[in-house]
Amino acid sequence: MKRQIIRIDEEKCNGCGQCVPSCAEGALQIVNGKARLIADKLCDGLGACLGDCPQDALIIEERDTDAFDEEAVHKHLEQQKQEVPQEQSFGCGCPGTHARTLAAKKQPAPLSAESTPSELGQWPVQLKLLNPAAPYLKNADLLVAADCVPFAYPDFHRNMLRGRAVAVGCPKLDDAMAYVDKLAEMIRVNDFKSITVAHMEVPCCSGLISVVREALKRSGKNVPVETVKITLDGTANEKQQLTA
Repeated sequence: MKRQIIRIDEEKCNGCGQCVPSCAEGALQIVNGKARLIADKLCDGLGACLGDCPQDALIIEERDTDAFDEEAVHKHLEQQKQEVPQEQSFGCGCPGTHARTLAAKKQPAPLSAESTPSELGQWPVQLKLLNPAAPYLKNADLLVAADCVPFAYPDFHRNMLRGRAVAVGCPKLDDAMAYVDKLAEMIRVNDFKSITVAHMEVPCCSGLISVVREALKRSGKNVPVETVKITLDGTANEKQQLTA
């Protein structure tokens, strides 16, 4: 049958993964460093993913293909909950997995060296373990940080974590849709004053922005969001206000 369906321009796609969380049917995955439509019957052709592609690599076209199959979508989503996502394979070709050596700044510090006070005010910190009703989330400024950020950014505790509740996760290795659901619930039940999204400069890490954007949309709440990009050499830059 002829119908509307998504098409991905592989020349433009950089594999950032920002389109994946916005596809409620789970029809998009990052495979070999590129977004792929894994089955035509899983795509409803409505184009919810279009606005989340920074490369304009997603296009709605009309062509002959399989009909949209809601039953197949349901089975696929149930299977996704039980399996390790395909994009976890380290052979994907994503720029974020490319090995590189960074310039060492100093010799290893002795373990007895004077420590910097921690600004952590809660436990746990992993997003998948957080209870949306935890008291430390009420009326909080929330920091949603990619789990590589604290290692790359030397002033993480002082400049980011101080005074904020934190949720940590990896948009590439973890279940992005589960993150969307958890964050949406957290936003619904807590009156967050602000949300800060801290992500690494590698393309796949910016998928964390899409997760937060989709969670906000599903929550029905209006919370100011600022994004911060951390470079591999430990610099915080490109602070931006997130728009719907």
